[in-house]
Amino acid sequence: MMGKCRRRSLMEFPILLVHILCLLLFPQPLLSGHNNFVRQPAGQLIITPHQRSHSDPQQVHISLVGKEKMRVSWITEEKHAESVVEYGTESGEYSEKSTGEHTSYRYFLYNSGKIHNVVIGPLKPGTTYFYRCGGSGPEFSLKTPPPNFPLEFVVVGDLGQTEWTASTLKHVESREYDVALLPGDLSYADSQQPLWDSFGRLVEPYASKRPWMVTEGNHEIEIFPIIYPQPFQAYNARWPMPFQHSASTSNLYYSFQLVATHVIMLGSYTDFHAQSQQYNWLQSDLANIDRVKTPWVIVLLHAPWYNTNEAHQGEGESMRQAMEHLLYDARVDLVFAGHVHAYERFTRIYDNKFDSCGPMYVTIGDGGNREGLALMFKNPPSPLSLYREPSFGHGRLRIVNETHAHWSWHRNNDTDAVVADGVWIESLSSSKACSKQDAPNEEL
Repeated sequence: MMGKCRRRSLMEFPILLVHILCLLLFPQPLLSGHNNFVRQPAGQLIITPHQRSHSDPQQVHISLVGKEKMRVSWITEEKHAESVVEYGTESGEYSEKSTGEHTSYRYFLYNSGKIHNVVIGPLKPGTTYFYRCGGSGPEFSLKTPPPNFPLEFVVVGDLGQTEWTASTLKHVESREYDVALLPGDLSYADSQQPLWDSFGRLVEPYASKRPWMVTEGNHEIEIFPIIYPQPFQAYNARWPMPFQHSASTSNLYYSFQLVATHVIMLGSYTDFHAQSQQYNWLQSDLANIDRVKTPWVIVLLHAPWYNTNEAHQGEGESMRQAMEHLLYDARVDLVFAGHVHAYERFTRIYDNKFDSCGPMYVTIGDGGNREGLALMFKNPPSPLSLYREPSFGHGRLRIVNETHAHWSWHRNNDTDAVVADGVWIESLSSSKACSKQDAPNEEL
């Protein structure tokens, strides 16, 4: 036993060196924006250790792929482990088997484990499946989204891995939902690669049960001049999204369709000007939506276009100026953002004015990040900002039918998730007035 402990300590020593090196090289997050605002202290950082064998799967999470399939992603320390998933509708009985791909990456002294990605399906909607990764290790279970409304999304941004994160995840798990949407800033590794592994282990009990659909934030950039000039290396390797299925050429922006709802994930930290690939893709993606068959359109991005908090003022403005008219013309219903570590819900807006045919904007960067909350809001408050509060929590969008949905924000309150804000929403596709350009205006 003592020999095993000594060998394990020797194996973990290089990881400790990586931690120390990254802390010296990256004392502050790269490109994290301005920090001249007051934050409430966050909860203590949680480091989630690896407690399985080298060949067993860890950091298991699932994501949607097309209409009837899912991607299962996991990591093994054992380089010879197979990229295979066995699955079925009965526990311990796996009638189906799929084989996939694997990758890995290196960042300074850190070498990732073997990152496996296997697409399974076709799967039946509203069905629980049991699955096993790599032919060994624990059994996991997942539930596929329903075939029809109602459909419930959990929306949580700037999650991190703190005590507040753990509280948020427990509150999310306390009630059923179908898909989680994350508008960026996942692990807060900030180039400290072992923190990516810790984050994957922390969220595995949740992300292995329901699809997690994500987009990138500034904390995923992780560049180092000359040596690692390409951003998002760890993010792209660990959290592949189904961008090819929406004709996107980048994992940083994509869309997917689910139960008459079209969800668009945009990239705040890749080119978005009128001649960019992302702009042209978005224009085409919106143009191909049939609003008769798809009454709901939702957009997620990281840096908010509307924001009355003192934190990160104006950081999403250039993207708003470039792309807002596309969303407005397509009658997008809601836009969710993170980045600002507080909650804020706006009315429907277009071009800094109230517009009943514009999207409803929500900032929800309050998942539990290690930097604390952004406490200071601008005063006097804007008439366009209907609710704002610097507290940790998560949101839920329950789409009831083709015309109505309910949005609620759940504040973390120690043992309970308190519903602090809520509103009913009517889809713009069902509004006769929004086929015209005669909505009233009120400036921000």
